[in-house]
Amino acid sequence: MVKIGSSDLDVSRLCLGGNVFGWTADPDTSFAVLDAYLAAGGNFVDTADSYFWRKPGNSGGESETIIGDWMAARGNRDQVVIATKVGSWPERPGLSARNIATAVEDSLRRLRTDRIDLYYAHRDDPDTAQEETADAFDRLVREGKVRAIAASNFTAERLRSALEISARDGLASYVALQPHYNLMERDEYENALAPLLASEGLAGFPYYALAKGFLTGKYRPDTDVDSVRSEGARAYLDDRGRAVLAALDEIAAGHEVPVAAVALAWLADQPTVTAPIASARTPEQLADLLPALELHLTDDEQRLLAHVSS
Repeated sequence: MVKIGSSDLDVSRLCLGGNVFGWTADPDTSFAVLDAYLAAGGNFVDTADSYFWRKPGNSGGESETIIGDWMAARGNRDQVVIATKVGSWPERPGLSARNIATAVEDSLRRLRTDRIDLYYAHRDDPDTAQEETADAFDRLVREGKVRAIAASNFTAERLRSALEISARDGLASYVALQPHYNLMERDEYENALAPLLASEGLAGFPYYALAKGFLTGKYRPDTDVDSVRSEGARAYLDDRGRAVLAALDEIAAGHEVPVAAVALAWLADQPTVTAPIASARTPEQLADLLPALELHLTDDEQRLLAHVSS
């Protein structure tokens, strides 16, 4: 287990993304994925109030509802660290104090719990003063409804500003950042965000850790994949992408693990990364990710992947 920044939350080095629950995974399949993840030693589940409102027939909050029903059915709330988010669902947009106060109650109800372990600002809200957002989050921490707070999709400039405001006013401060970061998308995080996380002691939880599925290894030349993300994943299939896949294949064969686990292990071993986030819509897909809970690459393997993906 690893600690989330300066908080008292201990989590596994692979976070299970809940974005597929209620979207490409129905409740029964979602339960099976969650059961398998917990049985393998995972304890960290990431969701959001907006997951997944875009699916026809959904309105938002479906993922939270499924996770809440699962915890209630299994009686395992104290075994799981739950992260959810506020700010990007059209029904609850932005980071105003009023919206945060309303949204957290909705999330608590859907999750069927009395507290959220890690509560994210899902994306920056330039129309709301950061002081107002900081006060609202601090109130939730003091009330015990939220144990720690974090930011997602923030620039380094805006994250630094938010941290300075919290420090100045003695308020609860962000302990983590959820950025877009993987072997195929490195520049923004490594050049701008990672130095800030290192200096401030924040945890990093990269989303799209498998580059929309590309780093699972299933996207190859002349191979069709039936997936809602296939177009985005196939965009990486250029000379650089093929070189990354070749290196992943070699390392995966040496460790006798799936390619996806190697890509996740590379991320998890980065100095400012606490746990990458990856989702699975079936237990079979999850099985390809689970070795990342324990897998550590050698220095040579890390350097090879860094070289071919640069």
